[in-house]
Amino acid sequence: MTGLPAVRHEPLPLRLGEAVRDRRTDRVGLVAGHDRTGVRLRPLTAGPEWTADPADIEPVSRWERLLACLAELNARSRRAL
Repeated sequence: MTGLPAVRHEPLPLRLGEAVRDRRTDRVGLVAGHDRTGVRLRPLTAGPEWTADPADIEPVSRWERLLACLAELNARSRRAL
């Protein structure tokens, strides 16, 4: 034990529609809402929502959002073949 206090991450102030990364699943999604149970995220293109722990949420840049959207679209087009 080092005697240092545990690092506590404060939840980010979230806006509806903001793109964020869920570090637990490494998925990028849009904030659809939040409550006591967690942050509801929806995929950038299509699919079911999921709930993330606020401590696992981090903001993403416009570039990261674009790359994640492109990856989702490419994956969907491969499934259609």
